[in-house]
Amino acid sequence: MLLFGIIQVPVMIVLATILALLLESASAKWPGLFRAAYFMPYGVPGVIATILWSFLYVPGLSPIVDVAGWVGLDLDFLGASSVLWSIANIVTWSYAGYNMLIIVAQLKAIPNELYEAARVDGATPFQVAWRIQIPLIVPALMLTTVFSIIGTLQLFAEPQVLSKVAPAIDSQFTPNLSAFTTAFAYNDYNVAAAQAVLIAVVAFALSFVFLRFTNREDS
Repeated sequence: MLLFGIIQVPVMIVLATILALLLESASAKWPGLFRAAYFMPYGVPGVIATILWSFLYVPGLSPIVDVAGWVGLDLDFLGASSVLWSIANIVTWSYAGYNMLIIVAQLKAIPNELYEAARVDGATPFQVAWRIQIPLIVPALMLTTVFSIIGTLQLFAEPQVLSKVAPAIDSQFTPNLSAFTTAFAYNDYNVAAAQAVLIAVVAFALSFVFLRFTNREDS
């Protein structure tokens, strides 16, 4: 989960930021349509999203695996070394649009006077994004990062569903899956309760450390 969070969370936040900046740029066409399209995966329950993506992961069902085989590539999305990133792909697909909307809301709060002053000074769209928009959406980026850190420790539905087709996923693959198995497979509710409390404490500690670190950087 530590490796998952270190890689997947930054990738998702960067992707959500890029989508938000593109949608809020002056040259964007049909921003409402694309905003709804990017947000739509968040409305799909995690179990359903995992089932949908599993059809693209399982050999014999996946057109991606079939096409890769035709050109001599051996793709194994459910192998021991790749299944974690297959889960990361599902999570990113599901939540990037949600985080994008939070960032878009922060972008809409930026006064138009700043954009007008930048245009008068001859700033390019990239300069506007880098020097005006990104510094002013830092609170939204911090919020979405904290949500993503907590969500990483809450990972459950995706590995549980994929465990039916991915032997590399065992009952201890994620903290939540371990607590669930301990409680309902081994009927050891005391240990499961302790695991649940530990997960909550770790989520709080990681969020607190991140906020303290970012606040120190700002000061």
